[in-house]
Amino acid sequence: MTPVDHARFTVVPAAYVFLQRDGVGGPEVLLQLRQGTGYMDGHWAAAAAGHVERGETAVDAAHREAAEEIGVGDLALEFVTTMHRTRHDLPIDERVDFFFTARSWSGEPRIVEPAKCADLRWVPLHRLDDLTDPVVPHERSVLDSLAVGRAPAAYTTFGFDDAPTA
Repeated sequence: MTPVDHARFTVVPAAYVFLQRDGVGGPEVLLQLRQGTGYMDGHWAAAAAGHVERGETAVDAAHREAAEEIGVGDLALEFVTTMHRTRHDLPIDERVDFFFTARSWSGEPRIVEPAKCADLRWVPLHRLDDLTDPVVPHERSVLDSLAVGRAPAAYTTFGFDDAPTA
């Protein structure tokens, strides 16, 4: 039996869905204002996101979270990037995030979990700075790439010092 290496960390996977549509002033993204979650409350974030559960793929998690958080289904997901991020201070802060966009879905997006979501709003991608509350920083990095009409690299990092991206 191999001894357990307690210096290793546990990777926490999560899936994010940015619903997008064409607006009058250009592309828009649906964001939620987080509240009551204990993580980044008071920040705008992807309208649907959450941890990947045991035995579930990131794609399955994206579909599940969209149904649970904003009441939509039949998403036509497009993969955007996989982000490895860290804060270095806690073992649980080693994360792998899978980002998707969707321009097609069934149902009307709405707040399904009002204890966790204070607001749901379509925001022009080029007007994120106009929000009175900040956007979750690692999500903002993905949105900034989408705002200039380019997808981020297939693999990105956040929170590492001078980490290369592929």
